[in-house]
Amino acid sequence: MRHFRTDPIDETDVEWLLSMAHRAPSVGLSQPWRFVRVETVELRERLACHVDRQVKEAGKEYDGDQDKLYRSLKLHGLREAPVLFAVYCDDGTETGHHLGAVTMPEARRYSCVMAVHTLWLAAQTRRIGMGWVSIMEPEGVNAMLDIPASWECLGLLCLGRPVSEEDVPELERRGWEQRTDWHSVVVRR
Repeated sequence: MRHFRTDPIDETDVEWLLSMAHRAPSVGLSQPWRFVRVETVELRERLACHVDRQVKEAGKEYDGDQDKLYRSLKLHGLREAPVLFAVYCDDGTETGHHLGAVTMPEARRYSCVMAVHTLWLAAQTRRIGMGWVSIMEPEGVNAMLDIPASWECLGLLCLGRPVSEEDVPELERRGWEQRTDWHSVVVRR
């Protein structure tokens, strides 16, 4: 997770980023993504405490040097990022008339990931960083945000101006994992 400066992001930039995300491709043009902007300090702190607990619980999987490294990683920026969204997939959307989702309903979630990716790429053009928080318990987040039952939580997005510009992700810089060669993920038949 990037370290963010606390200065605000201009609201026109936020609106532009959302408009770019909304241009992402989606199965059947269903546009199933939903972005819930978290604006209150109280709600942000409740979410941060929730994620802190989940990070601690998830950390029980590691031991030794990996545990020490895990505990030293910055795994969310919920308290300092100037802009915070929860991103959802609306599996109950009627937009798109279920085209492509009847035989492969998970394509809606893939569409939402495309919207998040598009938002991330657009943010990069404005020198805005984004972190995607997935160490959380979705039902708890849904309850805090009072989310409709047909929406599936995909994560929390922290947006802000990075303290420093880095080409290599923190997890790679810190030795958590190294990026594999792209050849290793291509299978030929």
